[in-house]
Parts: sequence; C-alpha cells; structure tokens
Amino acid sequence: MSATRAATGPVAVSMKRINKRFGAVQANRDVDLEVASGTVHGIVGENGAGKSTLMSILYGFYQADSGEIAIDGRPARIASANDAIARGIGMVHQHFMLVETLSALDNVMLGAEPSWRLDAARAQVRAKLDALMAESGLKVDLDALVRDLPVGERQRLEILKTLYRGARILILDEPTAVLTPQETEALFVTLRGLRDRGTTLLLITHKLKEIMALCDAVTVMRAGAVVLDCPIAQTSQDGLAEAMVGRHVQLGRDPGAKLAAAGEVLFEATDLRLTDALGVKRLDGVSIALRAGEIVGVAGVSGNGQSELLDVLSGMVAPDAGTLDVRGTAFAARRWLDPATARRLGIAHVPEDRHRRGLVLPFLAWESAVLGYQDLLRYTVRGWMRRAAMRADTDAMMERFDVRPRNPLLRSSKFSGGNQQKLVLAREAMAAPKVMLIGQPTRGVDIGAIEFIHGRLRALRDEGAALLVVSSELDEIVAISDRVVVMAAGRIAGEMPIERFDTARVGMMMCGTPDEVAA
Repeated sequence: MSATRAATGPVAVSMKRINKRFGAVQANRDVDLEVASGTVHGIVGENGAGKSTLMSILYGFYQADSGEIAIDGRPARIASANDAIARGIGMVHQHFMLVETLSALDNVMLGAEPSWRLDAARAQVRAKLDALMAESGLKVDLDALVRDLPVGERQRLEILKTLYRGARILILDEPTAVLTPQETEALFVTLRGLRDRGTTLLLITHKLKEIMALCDAVTVMRAGAVVLDCPIAQTSQDGLAEAMVGRHVQLGRDPGAKLAAAGEVLFEATDLRLTDALGVKRLDGVSIALRAGEIVGVAGVSGNGQSELLDVLSGMVAPDAGTLDVRGTAFAARRWLDPATARRLGIAHVPEDRHRRGLVLPFLAWESAVLGYQDLLRYTVRGWMRRAAMRADTDAMMERFDVRPRNPLLRSSKFSGGNQQKLVLAREAMAAPKVMLIGQPTRGVDIGAIEFIHGRLRALRDEGAALLVVSSELDEIVAISDRVVVMAAGRIAGEMPIERFDTARVGMMMCGTPDEVAA
C-alpha cells in the first residue's frame, strides 16, 4: 500500500486507519485519507473496492469499526447523517433523493423548515435559495415540480439542497452517470466555481477522464485499501486504470484490431415514426439495418430518439408507422413485434435501465437470470419450473461473465451495479442470439467491468451476431463499433464506418447538422 500523500494547506477531511467489516468482507482496511480544504479530490476504484463504504462512514451512514476522523482539524464522531450535516458535510447521491410530486422549493425545505407557518417558511427558503443561486451559478426553477425538471436541473437541485443546509464539504457519488455531455460540462463549471469559493469536493466516479479534468488530487482504492494517493499532475488516465485493477487495462480501440467483415442483413427497420403523448416526434423516418458480425454504435445527445429506437426495435413499443424485417419475417406498425416474439426470433435486449427493466431487484439472482426465458423447455416439466436447471444455468452464466459474488441465491439488489449489468448481459447472451439490442452497456460500471463487457460484446460479434449499441459515451462508441450512426432530433443525421470516424464531424451531426453539410 502506498503512503498517503500529505495535503498541502489546511486539511478539511482527515480519516486515519479506518476499518470496516461486513461479516466476512473487509470493506475498508486501514484506510488513510487527507483532503485539502478548497480542492476537488477524486476517489476511484472498482465496484467493491470500498470507496462508497468509506464515504458512507464520513457521512454517518455507517460507523467505522476502528479509526479516527477529523473535520477541519478537530476530532469528529459522526454517528448519523445529522451529525455529518451539523459538521458541514453534504452528500449528493447517484440516485437522486427527491420527491417527484413536490416542487423544487419544497424539496429543499423538506425536513429543514425554518417556520411552522408554511407560507412564511417558503418565503424564507426562497430568499436564501435566490442568494445561493446568485452566488454559486446554480440555476433551478424553484416552482417547477421535480418530475418536470430535466436531469441536469435535478442534479443542481440536489447540490442546492446540501448548500442550503450549510455544506462546506460536498461528497458527489457518480454525479454524471445520467447527464448528457453538455450537462456534464455545465456541472463541471459549477463545481469549479464552488471549489474556487472554498468548498471542498470529494468526487466518486468511474470516469477517469473526469478525474483528470476536474480533480486536484486522487485516491485509488483496491480490495478495501488505498493503493495510490497523489496530486493529479503526478498520474495519468492509464496509471489510474492500472492502479484500480492491478494490471494493464485495454480500454479504447485496439489499434491493431482487424475490422469486422459484415455479413448478411439480419434485421432491417424502415421509415420508423413515433410521436409521444405531447405530440413530439421521437422518431422521424428512421431506417437502420444490422448485419451479421457487426457492431453498430448509435451516438447522440441523450433525448434525441435513441431510447425510443431501442424500445421500438425490441418490441416494447409499437411505432406509429414503419416496417421491420427480421430474417424474412415482416412486421408493420399495425401488427408489431412483441418481446416474446422477439426472443423466439433470436433477438435479445439489454435495456438502458437495468433496475427498472432488466432485473427484479428483490428476486434471487437465479430468478432474475431466467426472466423472459422461463418458458424454455429445459426449464419446465408439464408446467412446473425446474428450479435446479435454472440455478445450474445461472451458475454457468455467472462463471462465464465473471459475476461476483458467484452466488445464484443472493438477491439481485445485493450485487454491485457492474455485476448486475453482467448478470443481465449473461442472461441475454445465454441463448446465442442472432441480434442483440443493447442500451448503455456500461453505465455506472467500473473500469475492469467495462473492459470485460466490451470483450464479451466483441466475442458475440465474432460469433456472427448483429449488435446495436446505444451509448451516451462517445469513447465507448469508438471503442467497440464497426459502424457509427448518429441521431439528432429523432432522425439519422449521418453514419460512417469506424475507420473514417471523425470526432468533429460527429459532434456537428449530434448538434443536428446533416452529414452532407458536416462533411
């Protein structure tokens, strides 16, 4: 374990010899952490490395088995989130802690009402928030219901909540996991401004590019211990990746990789059109073909029709118009593909939101691992489920896709995000699909799991499957695609083979400039 870097200047957070055990699992092992006041400090590591546990101890969700904490140089016993807040510590969680049916103003005030008279309380909170927004640059429509706010504005609201409660030390857990590139950059501007005004920021993220762009120092954890702690100027993205995993990690496109030779068209959609309940055109004449032995990446700013395209192609939603041909089986809008038929035709679907659509979180792993495939002959005998066969297949899936822990009897909710994602991928790849539709394959997934998932997708392609991958990460699109399609405003703005990929040209297409102009 490397020695902990001494913070320069006043120390906002000091954690020494922190240990935390959950049963047989040592989540934190003699962890030392120092965070200089008024800096952005990155904390990175694979899923299960112990970083979230460490931050949960700092915020009072857990108590350390042993060790010492000091805030601004003074020893602190943090037994609850209220203790943390009282010491000026705030936390913005990856999954927003907001009540969607309340206004933004009421969400901030909830639990911290300055007066029992509601109108007077709202007036006081609004005045304080107006001052905070003017000072921090965080702009939120305080009167809008949270459910009507875009994701980026909800993120700003979460930060405002912590500042309203007096936070001087702010913990951000995967803050860009659901943001568009534009929202991410706007958030970074805000965070740099907060740092420059003296706020101390602790950033937990899997995105090493963000660590390099935003942080002043970084701590890397592996297997519950600190393995690297240094100023950001003394490391690199590759160095961080290697420290996290303990070996060299191949991310991005292998420059020596051969281009895939695409085969016959297995799946072709023509002139898809879809209008939502508000009359907005989500798909406006989209046509796309998938060939055997090819990965087609769909790039674009979130909200430009990519999610709706996946829903339509997988049979979750029927379009208003358009046709689909799946290896000679034709579908029209009035009689569209459904998910059960899709599976029978060899189409697998990995949804964008694994929690809402990919898993039933209270289910045991083996139950989630057969969802949608429970009617297969090997799983039923005269209408009765063959649980032993299901568990055996789940065990094999877990081994093939390196799902950890390898325990089919563990509840789906107990796995880390990366291992949940691998479980969904394992289920969908189990039946050797001819076509695979994949949304956000590595969202919220650690760097080791990203490398593994990309490898499995390439292997499926090499076995002859046709893959469509929707990702908000342009780097991911470049890393795994053989052909790139760009969507903007519900249309295909252009496409190009990966060997002719041009970031500037793709950026123009993402902004709605047609390819013939962008070229």
